[in-house]
Amino acid sequence: MENKTYDKVTTPLPHREGPGESLKGRIVIELQNVKRYFQVGSETVKALRGVSFKIYEGEFVTIQGTSGSGKSTLLNQLGCLDTPTSGEYYLDGISVRTMSKSQRAHLRNQKIGFVFQNYNLLAKTTAVENVELPLMYNSKYNAQQRREAAVRALQAVGLGDRLEHKSNQMSGGQMQRVAIARALVNNPAVLLADEATGNLDTRTSFEMLVLFQELHRQGHTIIFVTHNPEIAEYASRNINLRDGKIREDTINPNIKSAAEALAALPIPQDD
Repeated sequence: MENKTYDKVTTPLPHREGPGESLKGRIVIELQNVKRYFQVGSETVKALRGVSFKIYEGEFVTIQGTSGSGKSTLLNQLGCLDTPTSGEYYLDGISVRTMSKSQRAHLRNQKIGFVFQNYNLLAKTTAVENVELPLMYNSKYNAQQRREAAVRALQAVGLGDRLEHKSNQMSGGQMQRVAIARALVNNPAVLLADEATGNLDTRTSFEMLVLFQELHRQGHTIIFVTHNPEIAEYASRNINLRDGKIREDTINPNIKSAAEALAALPIPQDD
């Protein structure tokens, strides 16, 4: 069995201005009565039916919902992959609704770090090269600066000894750590994770939650979209969607420790 020595974030990334008041500080995301309708033949599908909320800097928010709840449509709105039929979406104070695709792409690259369920790494590319990708579109970085930033990001997620490994040389947990490093390297306003533990076994899932909680402790703003209600126990706030509307938006007063849950798991036995 592989000897994992990177269960904890070791080198903090340089991060944005401190969150100040965790729940009442700077607003990073604001949705105002966002609706998203799709025309399917003669039928109008109302995927989002007036969604409003604010997310403040430094929050760790889960967004939950079953199939058909509007969760995927909301994810596309938050990620600037789509625009509302009506209503307003502000990302770090910038109105998104009237932007062109190219404007949204630029904003997305600057303000959002994505973590996907399937990692979305380039197969024949090293960990460093994968993490460098978002910086290719940032004119503030030359080649050397890109590499230095990518190395720092990988060290911050505990992969300082896997810099030159390619995807086929890494475990699922390691690949997801590369994906998280890639999401963080541009120092985004928000980290947007889509079912980030969905393809991982129980132990590796908790290792990822340990990492997300550490990033939250450092002041990063995290939105974790999931169908798994257990994840909400480790976040600071939970938003629950049903039928395109928010049915519940609650603060978690008793955040569980993912590190303690990981330590309590049975030690895996070799077959």
